[in-house]
Amino acid sequence: MSWLARLQQRWNAKNSWQVIAILLTFICTGFTVLLVKKPILFFLFGNEIPLWAKVLYYVLILPIYNLFLLGYGFLFGQFTFFFQFEKRFFSRIITYFKKKINA
Repeated sequence: MSWLARLQQRWNAKNSWQVIAILLTFICTGFTVLLVKKPILFFLFGNEIPLWAKVLYYVLILPIYNLFLLGYGFLFGQFTFFFQFEKRFFSRIITYFKKKINA
């Protein structure tokens, strides 16, 4: 079984083109997040970026990444897939923190 067929099966995609659209969505989202980091930090802090700002960026990038993922998912016609993906992702995070709080 090819890697494309395995992804199609894992993601319950209808065909290989849907798998490619999903992969393109992940690629575009990753590049966008990568490209916006420096301009945003430079705009806010100039050339001297404090360490706390870098840490804060990495904390805040999670929701920003997910918004970009939904946006690109919409552009590539895969919004439903990524909306379900986000719901599973955040339910896992919430479950993890509930276990930590109750432990």
